[in-house]
Amino acid sequence: MADPTLNYVPCADANGGHRMAYWQWGAPEATHTIVCVHGLSRQGRDFDVLAQALLARSPQPLRVVCPDVAGRGQSDWLKDPQGYQLPSYAADMLALLAHLKPATLDWVGTSMGGLIGLAVCAHAQTVGASVRRLVLNDVGPTLQWEALARIGTYLGKAQTFDSLQQAADAMWAISQSFGPHTPAQWLELSRHMVKPAPDGRVALHYDPAIAVPFGAVTQEIAAQGEAQLWQLYDSITAQTLLLRGANSDLLSTATAQAMTQRGPKARLVEFAGVGHAPTLIAPDQVNTVTSFLLG
Repeated sequence: MADPTLNYVPCADANGGHRMAYWQWGAPEATHTIVCVHGLSRQGRDFDVLAQALLARSPQPLRVVCPDVAGRGQSDWLKDPQGYQLPSYAADMLALLAHLKPATLDWVGTSMGGLIGLAVCAHAQTVGASVRRLVLNDVGPTLQWEALARIGTYLGKAQTFDSLQQAADAMWAISQSFGPHTPAQWLELSRHMVKPAPDGRVALHYDPAIAVPFGAVTQEIAAQGEAQLWQLYDSITAQTLLLRGANSDLLSTATAQAMTQRGPKARLVEFAGVGHAPTLIAPDQVNTVTSFLLG
């Protein structure tokens, strides 16, 4: 299957604007669009395996769009690090939807991408769209503080590596909660996580400043944001699938159960032997998502 095409959409901000990159798979003219949005320190090529499976299994023409959230991948870095927060990310995604004009829209959001999806569901109608089916991958309105603290220990540490393999090994050391991967799978997942550094080595793809607003979040601030996130969740009208790594330290069993009882009453699927977050590469994970979106 051909590689995705790299595209850009202009997004507004207080400092003259920026470009957000997105990877597009499939038929640009397709009426059915699936937008897949990655986690905090990741990028859009995380969804290569899922995108290819969706295209292979869809009976109708399909477009799969995988943005690089601002400050990641091929997207511009922001002049003001305070822009690296959910309201700005959601505004960028609404600009993307206004550009794509999808007739039928589904959303897959891993971790941060799921939280962005909550906001997009609430505001998509402002750009003439609505989310039909929503996949929330190991995330919910209540986030476990211990997991946020764990992520904060490595986020934004500027590192360079001698090779892709060395970078992959370093990332695996902090990512084993993703669950079992073959060496080949992990190397492929790592390929788009680095970029050439000026000294001939490779560096992580993202702006280290994405850690600035994240690092300023206290347990009290997180608790205040929780009520707003539940409000967004409760307003969702999309058919919702909630994925959870059975060993997740970010999405608790109690929160996941609550999400099946209120708002869109998500259907919950857990994956054994996986923590935060399923990478949607293992066949059972791919089958669960493709069946939900194409069924």
